[in-house]
Amino acid sequence: MPAREELPSTLRRSPKEAQETWIKAHDSAVQEYGEGARSHRTAYSALKHSFEKIGDHWERKAGGRRGPSDKQARKSTPAPGRTAEGVDASAPREHLYATAQRLDITGRSRMSKKELVDAIKKANRRATNKARSR
Repeated sequence: MPAREELPSTLRRSPKEAQETWIKAHDSAVQEYGEGARSHRTAYSALKHSFEKIGDHWERKAGGRRGPSDKQARKSTPAPGRTAEGVDASAPREHLYATAQRLDITGRSRMSKKELVDAIKKANRRATNKARSR
């Protein structure tokens, strides 16, 4: 099935460039590995090199940063496992703090980098669920 028809809802609400990145990576992965979860993981891994999830959509990483956003995205063929769910866990704490501020996360000034990542993941899930229920 063509990737455009399988486009996840968070990507449908994202910039065209993010959609195209996911689609190209997904189509390539389907040719290499076949249809399925592995192709989706590979497409998300490619997406996370240039984009990060903010709320219910994906945005280009701030400051032109590129590169994997978490340990899973660093793998050439991502395996099932824990990810940062699109949060740029490799970003400096200051960036994570600013993202938490945008998402109106309370208590952010006292949070460690790991706590900020976890709080942003939770806020992103909440925003995505809210957007899907509209």
